[in-house]
Amino acid sequence: MSMTIMDHLEELRKRVFRMVIAIGIVTFFILGFHLTPFVYNRIHFYYPTFSPFDNIAAQATLSMKHHLLPPEVQLIQTAPGQAFFAQFYIAVLLGVAVAMPVIVREFMAFLTPALAKNEIQIIKSITIPAVALFVAGCIFSYTVVTPYTLAFLYKYGESAGLLTFLNVVDFITFILQFMLAFGISFQLPLIMYAVTASGMVDEKFWRRNIKWAVIAIVILGAAITPDGSGITMWFVAGPLIGLYLIGMFLAERRAPPIDTLKS
Repeated sequence: MSMTIMDHLEELRKRVFRMVIAIGIVTFFILGFHLTPFVYNRIHFYYPTFSPFDNIAAQATLSMKHHLLPPEVQLIQTAPGQAFFAQFYIAVLLGVAVAMPVIVREFMAFLTPALAKNEIQIIKSITIPAVALFVAGCIFSYTVVTPYTLAFLYKYGESAGLLTFLNVVDFITFILQFMLAFGISFQLPLIMYAVTASGMVDEKFWRRNIKWAVIAIVILGAAITPDGSGITMWFVAGPLIGLYLIGMFLAERRAPPIDTLKS
């Protein structure tokens, strides 16, 4: 049965609404509850208690301050409400991460009627890896890229003997932008694999165009890093080049023959 444009739009509205509801539920929980620790048999556990001011997002803010900022850097708010907006941004990102299975499921359900059988099989095969790589990209950004980037940038202030006061919204936005960027960029190998497996390009396409890919990645790294030194750019460009090489390997070694997919 063919669907009209209005039918497609209505279907899209329903799918997006379900995504928003899933993200909203997680966001509300993070903004409304506090994780209270307790110890059982020498093992630390946490249980949620209602606390809209000392919530999970506030706990995450304190954790980021503790792990990412030098002791001499003071985290401040310069206008009423900035602390709330910083916590809101954290809650939304965590909401997206936790609700990612629902988002992927609804997105796939919307696309499935327009895809060929082999394309559906390819998407299904990479759904779970895509979620895992998004989370891995966020963790990699938080534990590796962001600390080194911040430490490098703060050395300029230390060398000049300056006191550093950092706006909480700027701090949280900086971290979340990096986490989101790496969560998305970690999908690169899967995208390369899927494009090759679907037959849109041959498996040698990525190797033939590797020099252009490196140039594009370096330009992207320069565009999203906050300073013009050209050094922090490589904190972004280096991992992306590595991901490209992984994707090239998967496309050449793991992609099934196109004839097999079409049969």
